[in-house]
Amino acid sequence: MPSNATPTALSILGATGSIGTQTLDIVRLFPDRLSVKVLTGGRNVDLLREQALEFQPELVVVGTEAGYHALCEALAGTPTEVAWGDAALVSAATWAGVDTVVAALVGFVGLQPVMAALAADRTVALANKETMVVAGALMRAELAKGRGTIVPVDSEHSAIFQCLVGEPPESVEQLILTASGGPFRTRPAETFDQITKAEALNHPNWSMGAKITIDSATMMNKGLEVIEARWMFDVPVDRIDVLVHPQSIIHSMVAFADGSTKAQLGVPDMRVPIQYALSYPDRWTAPHPRIDWRDLACLDFEQPDLVRFPCLRLAFEALASGGTAPAVLNAANEVAVQRFLEEDLRFVEIPRLIEAAVEALAQSVQPSLVDLVEADTAARRWAQEHRLRTTH
Repeated sequence: MPSNATPTALSILGATGSIGTQTLDIVRLFPDRLSVKVLTGGRNVDLLREQALEFQPELVVVGTEAGYHALCEALAGTPTEVAWGDAALVSAATWAGVDTVVAALVGFVGLQPVMAALAADRTVALANKETMVVAGALMRAELAKGRGTIVPVDSEHSAIFQCLVGEPPESVEQLILTASGGPFRTRPAETFDQITKAEALNHPNWSMGAKITIDSATMMNKGLEVIEARWMFDVPVDRIDVLVHPQSIIHSMVAFADGSTKAQLGVPDMRVPIQYALSYPDRWTAPHPRIDWRDLACLDFEQPDLVRFPCLRLAFEALASGGTAPAVLNAANEVAVQRFLEEDLRFVEIPRLIEAAVEALAQSVQPSLVDLVEADTAARRWAQEHRLRTTH
């Protein structure tokens, strides 16, 4: 970027989470290229206050009314406006003067802000995979109107995005998403009913928030990424594959019609795909860790075990069913994970609850946004209230 160029103005939705805080690390590296206009957070008022005092955004949005009052007091006398609630998230996503919206909210709550950002012709750096999972067809329709741009932040989708640069769409034969396999890749299936919350939160390669870490342990994270990839890259499901790659060095691959394959490699560090989403199509020099090829003895691959990790199978099935099935899958998963974290559900019961929810709830074939919201609400209620008949 020329020294006299205007910095890219950011709205960071989910600034206090893992992706949000690492995005701010990138802003600190490039203060002449990036500026922060909007920050949003949920309940971590203390961290959001610290971020607001450091970056002096025009708007801060918090998730609770109590947080709103606390921030109003803490930020009194600063140029920052304070708001709270879901409606304010839409304002945050469409704030005047914002160039790029970093969508780092976790879960369904990210859908409407992202849709609003696209309608306002913003660039969306998308880390909120649930948005594409729930409303992929609607998102593609919005993009087809020439509204907005999406650049992926997830390491796997960023890898595919990078592999596709300069390639004609008709040359793409297959997308290959890699998965670490999570903490239970080699654990005997007969011991899964003994898995504790602490064990499930101990990911071998990545440092992520609790929900995404549990999704990785069940491999639902990879299932959601398959659905997201189908819509983000407009590739049918029968041309999307998953390989377990324990080292997490190859972040994903693309196979082409001439028999060649491209892969994007790097040390597991989310700051790299975050930075690429903000710098695209450029690459900015940064001090992120490099691969030491002398210490990299091997790269291993294996097929995922859909019997031990049924969540991945459920995601493929929901994508094949279409309609509101992915929305029900996503909502039931969010509730199941939360119940597991609250120790109200065992690890092995997470996929059982999700499958039961998808089977129980009626599905609209061509859902509108209203239909998707209703499906999400119904699935959450059902998954929260349903008690599985299992033996301990």
